[in-house]
Amino acid sequence: MFWVKFISIANMIFVLITTVKYVLRKFLKLKKIKRNPFSYNHINETHRKVDKWVRVFTALTVMTLAVLMINNRDFTNVYLLGVVVLFAVDYSVRAFFELRYSEYPKQAILTIAEMVLMLTAVITVFQFWIL
Repeated sequence: MFWVKFISIANMIFVLITTVKYVLRKFLKLKKIKRNPFSYNHINETHRKVDKWVRVFTALTVMTLAVLMINNRDFTNVYLLGVVVLFAVDYSVRAFFELRYSEYPKQAILTIAEMVLMLTAVITVFQFWIL
């Protein structure tokens, strides 16, 4: 039953994000940029370096928070806060480089909208899971 709920929630989040991005593209008159779905899409070499360090820091932080949460269930909210902050940092770095160095700076608006939706989804799912 858990997997049915999980897949349903994931599909709803995917549809919501896709719909919001589509509406924003039409409203802001942005053209869709073709990107490979499972590759890193770095704007320039500096973005690649910064993103690498953000990912390393994220991995170490998530592992540390997971160990803390496993050993003491009271750290669940700390884990949630850590995941939310790390999501925000990752998306903010991408949005910053899109805004400053990309050929299409308005794409940063789509990235920020996706960040807000993803963070809302993570917080919502986490709150239902804790209750």
